[in-house]
Amino acid sequence: MDDKEAISQNDLLLLLKPNHQDKEELPTVYAFALVESRQASSFRIRMYLAGEAKNLKTDAVETCPRLLNIKSLVTSSIEGERFFVTRKICSLSTIAREYVALWSIGSLPFKDIILGAAEKNIDSEGQAWKISRPLEEFIKDNLNESQQNAIQAGLSRKPFILIQGPPGTGKTQTILGLLSAILHATPARVHSSSGSQNIKLRQKLTVQEKFHHWQLASPWLSGSNPREEIMPVNGDDGFFPTTGNELKPEVVNSSRKYRVRVLVCAPSNSALDEIVLRVLNSGVRDESDRSYNPKIVRIGLKAHHSVQAVSMDDMVERKKGSMGGSKDRDGGADRFRAEILEEAVIVEPAILVPLTNGCKQVFLIGDPVQLPATVISPIAAKFGYGMSLFERFQRAGYPVTMLKMQYRMHPEIRSFPSREFYSESLEDGPNIKEQTKRSWHDYRCFGPFCFFDLHEAKESEDSGSKSNDAEVEFVMLLYNKLVSKYPELKSSHQFAIISPYAAQVNLLKERFKSTFGVQSEKVVDITTVDGCQGREKDVAIFSCVRASEKGAIGFLADFRRMNVGITRAKSSILVVGSASTLRKGDEHWNNLVESAEKRNSLFKVSKPYASFFSDENLESMAIKKESSMEEVQNDELDNDPGSYNFGDADQAQGDDNDYGDGDGEADMGDGGDD
Repeated sequence: MDDKEAISQNDLLLLLKPNHQDKEELPTVYAFALVESRQASSFRIRMYLAGEAKNLKTDAVETCPRLLNIKSLVTSSIEGERFFVTRKICSLSTIAREYVALWSIGSLPFKDIILGAAEKNIDSEGQAWKISRPLEEFIKDNLNESQQNAIQAGLSRKPFILIQGPPGTGKTQTILGLLSAILHATPARVHSSSGSQNIKLRQKLTVQEKFHHWQLASPWLSGSNPREEIMPVNGDDGFFPTTGNELKPEVVNSSRKYRVRVLVCAPSNSALDEIVLRVLNSGVRDESDRSYNPKIVRIGLKAHHSVQAVSMDDMVERKKGSMGGSKDRDGGADRFRAEILEEAVIVEPAILVPLTNGCKQVFLIGDPVQLPATVISPIAAKFGYGMSLFERFQRAGYPVTMLKMQYRMHPEIRSFPSREFYSESLEDGPNIKEQTKRSWHDYRCFGPFCFFDLHEAKESEDSGSKSNDAEVEFVMLLYNKLVSKYPELKSSHQFAIISPYAAQVNLLKERFKSTFGVQSEKVVDITTVDGCQGREKDVAIFSCVRASEKGAIGFLADFRRMNVGITRAKSSILVVGSASTLRKGDEHWNNLVESAEKRNSLFKVSKPYASFFSDENLESMAIKKESSMEEVQNDELDNDPGSYNFGDADQAQGDDNDYGDGDGEADMGDGGDD
């Protein structure tokens, strides 16, 4: 085994004889094995040597000389023959967890809702949670209306809450608000107002029910205290088995040590670390509107150094090294009160995995019009394996709360995706136009939304992926002109070049590396559409690649890929492509080209491309600044000292201060995350 190759439980291994060299032909003696357990210096494996299943449609197993040979070597009394070299192929942990989750769906608390994708009717008024007035006021002051609606939906106590988060609408901020609400709203028992109802209900009790309640009232007679099983411990909801009593919400003060467990899942390590870091930095709010840091355990591999202190591995190591550590156990059930699942790119079987832990409420946060999970198998895709639980619920008519206010994009960028994908429902956060306005907007060709039509460009294909050399040439000229005039953009944190095709991304990286050397990765972020989901930049160039007379654009026609690609930029999205090809290839791309034409933001570019960026041509595209009537009047006032009105000036300054304060409050969305 290679020392650099870490072997873990549930890994799939390839076993080879040491004398086999890496050649093009397959070895004659080999077998696959599953790692059942791993210890410090050894691991236990399981192999199936009875035969091969040649036909996947049947369970028939045929004898195989290769496996018979392996079996004889494994059982040989000669030690040298039992020696094999191992190669790790992949981990089967995820597949195994999904398989177990699928088989356990019958025992899940929400199986009827999951299988039927139908909303369960509950008495929402009688069962709803409530939060304290200070916390309610904090949420009202710091979250926008659609974010508040999402939290109110969660307080309704419906088993499944669906929250759709379009680009830049502050999903992470909403998650923080949900955590504050979930952790500090609890139900409690209050007596019903009608005594006659109690009498009627008492009359309906069976002998067994009466005996059960007698046991609860006299726990000392049975040798144990059943109340311990129903006391609110570690996430239990505190419901007591009562008769004739109506359950109503009551806020429980945190001094009562009422602890709630909430599970938060994200589709990637980086997405999870972002949520953890935001909780660590911002904290959550308690019922008195005080900020505090809840107890966090970050579970998973490859934790970022900024959240290492709360990672499980790090905490276990510290606990092992502490001789005076507390021996108290949290105890209680393993259940979570709620699970918040950000499932942007997760297939449905993977979503079922955290549900097997048991919980009382599930929040699904996603966006079906952004990139789905990557499904390689065409057969699996055909039968809907790539459809998320969120999308299936939404298609079935399950209610969805959409976050509508975006804090990322210039309004000119937001305009098209809002109309094309979100039924014109996206709104701009306060002052977002001013916050995203940049100096390079003084040129029309560097504006918030531009389309460069390279009608002479042609696509090519290499190893199954597409590239377009002409677009690469133009993109490099466009980038160089921008960063030469505005050096602050020369950073991978500020500037991204995005393409749907890996071959185009590789070609761009090669050209930039030849120009900027090893520093190329620091001056610009070049990535695929799949690689940029959840990220944002000040400026993004989108290279479409496809350019042919037939108008075929392949998987570029996936509107979700398009939506993600054009919503990464905060101030400028610059699309480079063949307008004629895109018009023929897809309705959404045709609409985008038409939108650029209507806004006078479409530029036809011919070779040589360098001439497009000449000083003379750029000057012709400069936006002339015309003085408004108000500015002219101010100039006249400046020339007339006797006409100053200091009272009005003070009032204007006061208005400016108010405007600035509002601007600061609007920044709470943190630019959004998706």
